[in-house]
Amino acid sequence: MRIAVINEFSARDKNPLILKALEPVEAEIFNVGMSESGPGPELTYVHTGLMAGMALRSGAADFVVGGCGTGQGFTISAMQYPGVFCGLITSPLDAWLFSQINGGNCVSLALNKGFGWAGDINLRYIFEKLFLDPSGQGYPPARRESQKISRDAISRISEIARRGMPEILKAIEPAILKPVMSHGPFVEFIEEYGGKTLW
Repeated sequence: MRIAVINEFSARDKNPLILKALEPVEAEIFNVGMSESGPGPELTYVHTGLMAGMALRSGAADFVVGGCGTGQGFTISAMQYPGVFCGLITSPLDAWLFSQINGGNCVSLALNKGFGWAGDINLRYIFEKLFLDPSGQGYPPARRESQKISRDAISRISEIARRGMPEILKAIEPAILKPVMSHGPFVEFIEEYGGKTLW
């Protein structure tokens, strides 16, 4: 599994903590958003939500870890794109239930609001529970089939309700697209691992 970590500007100081907390996860980790001293223009949650959509849709990433100050902005932004199923995660129980019930492919973390003492420990426990069991098993067990039917329906609705990624990228404002397409680590990641054409 390839996990893309896509930080936005206001939470870039949490980037090392996210990477450290992901170390025990058996996956390839790609740090392709803002880092503490990384290159490129300021990326807001508007940009990083688009980047999540591009990373998942291209096949470069199997899973995206993002977020912003409250986690709300990134959640809303990422959910604008086809095939992105993002959950706002603030606790290990949120992470486990999201994995089991929703089987999503993207999480948004509140990286400033309420991120105080032992915030790094909370991150570690969130990732531990998020990737503990195979995704989409359902909970409680009696609801497994119903939840699978709902997940499949949401996937179909996502495809119906949204434009394709090439059409989105052609229509999106240059002022939004330019910072994304000039962020070196992200562009290199998409070019190397993205198997599906985005444009």
